[in-house]
Amino acid sequence: MEKESRRVMHYIIAIAGILSGVALDQVTKYYALTRLKDQDPYVIIRGVFQLEYLENRGAAFGLFQNQRLFFYLSVAAILIVVIWFYIKVPMERHYMPLRICAVFIASGALGNFIDRVRLNYVVDFLYFKLIDFPIFNVADIYVTVTTILLFLLICFYYKEDELERILHGGK
Repeated sequence: MEKESRRVMHYIIAIAGILSGVALDQVTKYYALTRLKDQDPYVIIRGVFQLEYLENRGAAFGLFQNQRLFFYLSVAAILIVVIWFYIKVPMERHYMPLRICAVFIASGALGNFIDRVRLNYVVDFLYFKLIDFPIFNVADIYVTVTTILLFLLICFYYKEDELERILHGGK
């Protein structure tokens, strides 16, 4: 019984983490919308980094402009995979980085999904002018950084038998 209550507590903490991540993303976008829209960019470091409002109706790098159904189905698929993955990952300290990755990916997907449903576009506002990197937001950071971290964990930290354990059971 104690093992089951610990498992439930892990799920509650994960949900709280997701909600916190989404809240941070939405608060930053609210400030971008109310303080940056129809304004000149706010320069943090001249020629390097600035806050610049952008309404993104597509995906990364402007792909899939105005394809709402595609985005809705993508978020549903991502969340199904993340939930499945989270359930399959053993509730052991060694696997905590994978569970944290799942929380951040879900937060990012939901953060941008909320914008698409509420506004019909995603609010982007962070711009690295030095390298002319596409304007992005906090949810994008969650997904991008976490995907890179997940790749590194899978390639260099977890052994093949540990990954097999996730895919084929063994809690």
